[in-house]
Amino acid sequence: MALVDIQVPDIGDFDEVTVIELLVKPGDAVKAEQSLITVESDKASMEIPSSQSGVVKELRVTLGDKVKQGSVVLTLEVAGAEAAPAAEKKPAAAPAAPAQAASNSVATSAPAAAAPAASGPVEVRVPDIGDFKDVSVIEVLVKPGDTIKAEQSLITVESDKASMEIPSSAAGVLKELKVKLGDTVNIGDLLAVLEGSVAPAAAAAPLPAASASAPAAASVSVPAAVAPVAPVAAMPAHEPTAAPQGGLPHASPSVRKFARELGVPLAELKGSGPKGRITQDDVQAFTKSVMAGDTRTQAQVAKAPAASAGGAGLDLLPWPKVDFTKFGPVERRDMSRIKKISGANLHRNWVMIPHVCNHDDADITELEAFRVQMNKENEKAGIKITMLAFLIKASVAALKKFPEFNASLDGDQLVLKQYYNVAFAADTPNGLVVPVIKDADKKGIVQISQEMGELAKKARDGKLSPADMSGACFTISSLGGIGGRYFTPIINAPEVAILGVCKSQMEPVWDGKAFQPRLMLPLSLSWDHRVIDGAAAARFNAYLGQILADFRRVLL
Repeated sequence: MALVDIQVPDIGDFDEVTVIELLVKPGDAVKAEQSLITVESDKASMEIPSSQSGVVKELRVTLGDKVKQGSVVLTLEVAGAEAAPAAEKKPAAAPAAPAQAASNSVATSAPAAAAPAASGPVEVRVPDIGDFKDVSVIEVLVKPGDTIKAEQSLITVESDKASMEIPSSAAGVLKELKVKLGDTVNIGDLLAVLEGSVAPAAAAAPLPAASASAPAAASVSVPAAVAPVAPVAAMPAHEPTAAPQGGLPHASPSVRKFARELGVPLAELKGSGPKGRITQDDVQAFTKSVMAGDTRTQAQVAKAPAASAGGAGLDLLPWPKVDFTKFGPVERRDMSRIKKISGANLHRNWVMIPHVCNHDDADITELEAFRVQMNKENEKAGIKITMLAFLIKASVAALKKFPEFNASLDGDQLVLKQYYNVAFAADTPNGLVVPVIKDADKKGIVQISQEMGELAKKARDGKLSPADMSGACFTISSLGGIGGRYFTPIINAPEVAILGVCKSQMEPVWDGKAFQPRLMLPLSLSWDHRVIDGAAAARFNAYLGQILADFRRVLL
């Protein structure tokens, strides 16, 4: 057995890409060309395959890492015979291609050095681009009259996974271009006609990066095909102007990423681009129609006109572009991955949910005294009870009394939940995360406090799992002892309400005879006006305040 490092292959014109998914783990048996990780640039997501078969000994990357060509992905334990580099195996297989082609009476080209020059029109067709059908022409790189070299790129095509350049299989002068922007092409389709003295390019092996298990690079140079071959003529006729078919929406990787950040379902959009291609303007128009109150947008295609670029799809002025260095020294920092993800979600929620916020105060004088007493009694057990634990329990009681707050919108239906999972916002060095206390109605204050402590520690250590942050019915965002008075928390979709809590402080409160010092807790309740009206929100806040003032009400 031998250990072999598997490296990132040539992934096109990218310096660094981010690891967004790990597809294998130590101990897994992998085959050559099996995908190992998924990486993402600002233009594309792509899978990185293994160059050899073996057993994963060690993963050398983690989620969020930046990798580039030559970066080590993992270490494989391979059999002795398999340990030879892939580059050493390929030459042995290369002679077989011309031999097989000859046995099938296929006209192939010899190596460029030995190729006899040909004169007259030469057809250039789409070579084998792997497991892709109906790829769209997104860029034309040449025009009639241009002198073309062998292997020179003619057009750029794009599938749902990759953009790739299609090169010429021969040299000569471009007489006629057979495709235009927006056309869809397949292997064997006629691209161009060259004339003059031309020498066909050398035959090349099929492109592994275009196979189903290879990386979907955003800019892939496709090896030129051999000169027009006999089997092409036998292929079924393809209509290059037909709209692409298939299960995935017709959009580029960058548009998919943009839609993913805004939470827009691409399957519900009708593209305005060539052959039904979904553009960034289509995604923005979808968001605009939702903002305008078009409820049909959730179930059908958005038909609002495309908005001007740069205005977030809302017909706003473009975002100002400023050279800040003109005014003084600056420092640039990359946002953390958590902030990028949460920022996109918060943006979507703020734009698409009609927020209203109620502010109130709760008298927690007796409750705070009880909390301090409980902490003294549990000091030896190492359990610290926070006011947030009482807030979670009080919120459950309020959710039971006002079930529309424990709901979610699903199209034209309201989903009323019969369980009570309460999330709390936790501040970490990398950004805000929201772990969830499951079945909070079935747990006491001490158990809730213990679980909160465990989840908060996992959050600080960056070890929260997706299960730890899913399934919430209602969220509490507490600024604790930091300060502040009131704020407007953003609802965490698909929930319909969120409670914001600031620092409590002593205030003089009139009891009917005199002012008494009372510890008051500021409450800020944001709610979705599509589901909840103002009267219900006021009652919810008032009832929550009553429970916090006299916690015995939880038992009622």
